[in-house]
Amino acid sequence: MTDPTEDIPEVDYVEGTGVPIRGNDIDTDQIIPARFMKVVTFDGLGEFAFFDLRFDDEDDPKDHPFNEERFADANVMVVNANFGCGSSREHAPQALMRWGIDAIIGESFAEIFAGNCLALGIPTLTADHETINELQQWVDDNPDGQLEIDVPDETVRYGEEEVSVSVDDAQRKALVEGIWDTTALMKANEQAIAETAAGLPYLNAN
Repeated sequence: MTDPTEDIPEVDYVEGTGVPIRGNDIDTDQIIPARFMKVVTFDGLGEFAFFDLRFDDEDDPKDHPFNEERFADANVMVVNANFGCGSSREHAPQALMRWGIDAIIGESFAEIFAGNCLALGIPTLTADHETINELQQWVDDNPDGQLEIDVPDETVRYGEEEVSVSVDDAQRKALVEGIWDTTALMKANEQAIAETAAGLPYLNAN
């Protein structure tokens, strides 16, 4: 029998450079403004990430880390408290993923946003305010410095430092065991799902 998880990659380690996004309560409308959500697919959303924070009304660049060349290749965001709050639009993590973000470390995340990130295989890891501030400053000072995220061990290594972070138990299990992509799991189990559906009396009612 085919293993339904064989095509879903395990996400137990993320390595790369960081980009600091400072500020509490950055909501999903700031991450991806609503006017850019009128699309049939998520393709191309990346270029509109943080658009209104990055550009003025004349589309001239503003001061924002996503506009800085030194962070152009960053794949790990370091954020503050209640990141991803507001409406539950899945376009927000989709835009970040398409920008190139593979993991997000922060003080706290809105629950639905974190769940939408998990559905894309993007870990959301938390640490206290002081740890996050120190990490943001280090990233700011070392834009080419490598961050090493160990999901099962719940640690982040950078420079000469190693800090503890927290990963929700269910998220950690899904990422490490490669069962985070529920769509792929459903496709891999179509026969079992069809058999279950066939046995449900309310689906077979005339």
